[in-house]
Amino acid sequence: MATSLVSAGELSVQLYTVREHIARDLPGTLGRLVEIGYRRVEPWGLVDRADLLAEHLPDLGLEAPTAHVHLLDADLDAVFAAAKRVGVTTIIDPHVPEENWTDREGVERVASRLCEIAERAADHGLRVGYHNHAFELERRIDGVAALEVFAAVAPASVVLEVDTYWAEVGGEPAVELLRRLGDRVQALHVKDGPRTKDDKEQVAVGDGILPIADILAAAPQALRVVELDDHAGDIFAALQRSFGFLTGGQA
Repeated sequence: MATSLVSAGELSVQLYTVREHIARDLPGTLGRLVEIGYRRVEPWGLVDRADLLAEHLPDLGLEAPTAHVHLLDADLDAVFAAAKRVGVTTIIDPHVPEENWTDREGVERVASRLCEIAERAADHGLRVGYHNHAFELERRIDGVAALEVFAAVAPASVVLEVDTYWAEVGGEPAVELLRRLGDRVQALHVKDGPRTKDDKEQVAVGDGILPIADILAAAPQALRVVELDDHAGDIFAALQRSFGFLTGGQA
């Protein structure tokens, strides 16, 4: 029997991975994820899909503890209401443009704004986080990756979802980065491939070159979220291979 790196109940999947299928048939797509064995999902476009998600997730036995929302220019009341309706407890901003990460002042502005949003979210029993791409690691401020500068200046109320693949593409070994960031990391994007910026080259978790077992061990407290930004083959086959690799084939 294959070794299990994570239990099926602890594993989530970012729904952006199956965005084309969701556009055609959201409940059918969620059902296919359930058939593979996933019991948690991470939505994006939360406000627009809140009613559908609130309807179909419980029927399928799915939970959505985290979701991606662009927070800096959002109608926050609508975001908080959607999160509560769907059962999301942590709202994660998936991308703040690169020009904000070129100097300390820019990073501090992002941290300050997300801190304000986190304070408002806390009044609704919600938590706020940030998800990186490669550029927050590529950009250096006084020799330190911009993401780590952000982690140092943002309050603990702003948690991190570290995209381990993009961290590696950005030049920071994910294992070492996670160890330095510690408990600030409350979720991981677990993905695999050849460490390039070509999304199509991403592969099922376990089929690439990232040290997945070591990455997971470096952040035992973090929710594990499978994602492929894109894929050259069948996306459901890649999600099934990822699930099998991570869980040892146990649904």
